[in-house]
Amino acid sequence: MQVLPVAGGWNEVLESFLADHVNEMDLYASRFMVLLIDFDRHEERMENATSRIPERLRYRVFILGVRTEPEDLKRAGLGSPEAIGSELARDCRENTDTIWGHELLRHNAGELARLRDQVRPILF
Repeated sequence: MQVLPVAGGWNEVLESFLADHVNEMDLYASRFMVLLIDFDRHEERMENATSRIPERLRYRVFILGVRTEPEDLKRAGLGSPEAIGSELARDCRENTDTIWGHELLRHNAGELARLRDQVRPILF
């Protein structure tokens, strides 16, 4: 598993994925990608982002993010980014929604279900 540096915005995340990772995903059929983006209260952003992922890779690419912006998670009292990440991972491992069920994250339910189905057996 590798965590890539911050890309600088939701559009940049997608551009980086398309430029730097599509070819490698074609080479490695077991590679999965999780793209973290800010939705900035734009409901259409998920559809926009998904439509830019090559269809042949969509089942291995997961798009997750906060409904607004990451800073709002801290303001909501969920802790530091590291603490939130640990709790999100625990939710995935234990198949719970303690953090994923928060109002700023629960819109990820569909993607999270897909992610759990595909990746949970590998990681946990």
